[in-house]
Amino acid sequence: MSTSLKPLNQQVMVITGCSSGIGLCTAKLAAERGARLVLIARSAETLRKLAAQITNAGGEAIYIVADVADREKMQAAVQEAIARFDRIDTWINNAGVSIYGRLDEVSDADSRRLFDTNFWGVVNGSLAALPHLKARGGSLINIGSEVSEAIVPLLGMYSASKHAVKGFTDALRVEIEELDKAPVSVTLIQPTAVNTPFPQHARNYMDKEPRLPPPLINPEQVAEAILKAATEGGRDVKVGAMAVVNTAVSKLMPSLGDKMSARRESEQQEKIPPLHPQGTLYEAGESGSARGYISS
Repeated sequence: MSTSLKPLNQQVMVITGCSSGIGLCTAKLAAERGARLVLIARSAETLRKLAAQITNAGGEAIYIVADVADREKMQAAVQEAIARFDRIDTWINNAGVSIYGRLDEVSDADSRRLFDTNFWGVVNGSLAALPHLKARGGSLINIGSEVSEAIVPLLGMYSASKHAVKGFTDALRVEIEELDKAPVSVTLIQPTAVNTPFPQHARNYMDKEPRLPPPLINPEQVAEAILKAATEGGRDVKVGAMAVVNTAVSKLMPSLGDKMSARRESEQQEKIPPLHPQGTLYEAGESGSARGYISS
């Protein structure tokens, strides 16, 4: 495979789930560095404001209101991107939702909805974008997690979905890079816990407000890793020291990894009742925030 990836200021970049968190941060950084952007999320008003902000600053961006779980919407988004910019250089599958709750408490409907977004959203985006990436070269970047290899209790279905994303991405990489010898770089980004609105946006079955277990890294650190993969490629990229530690322990000392994971249960709950237990599993959030709040 010979993949020649363009500098950011020569790229057309598509980002899903860019109305908050890592996706929002990545979009802003990419725009600052000259990429032309196609912004995809469910949050129409947030997307409109983001596209206007980028355009007013001298950049170029269009937005598409779509749910990544809908394959036809993703195919239509590809066609809209091609119609506007004539090509796609990087496609980033970032959209994701979460559920806090024990596996025996979470409804099948909620679990399936999570997989529709976290797993099938990645499949839909990847398969829609790949014909265009293969034709002209480029990068496909899927956002996994340290829990693509490790796990966290109370986030069991989320962990399962991120394991599935890793399995799909690894198999896709072999087919595209090794079998097809296509000029496409397929990268999995695996951050540790990130200071985003992830807990506030989660469907919550607990009797306390959810939180992420510390230490947290900032979304800018993940955005930098994503943009580096867009210009330099990469296979799987751990972001944050704890991502390296937790994935290594789960692989090399799995029994110890289980005990370490169990200790994180209490670290995932605030001392206050749930604020918005329905989260954004079914509805757009419109928070427009890259960062969450951290309790004292």
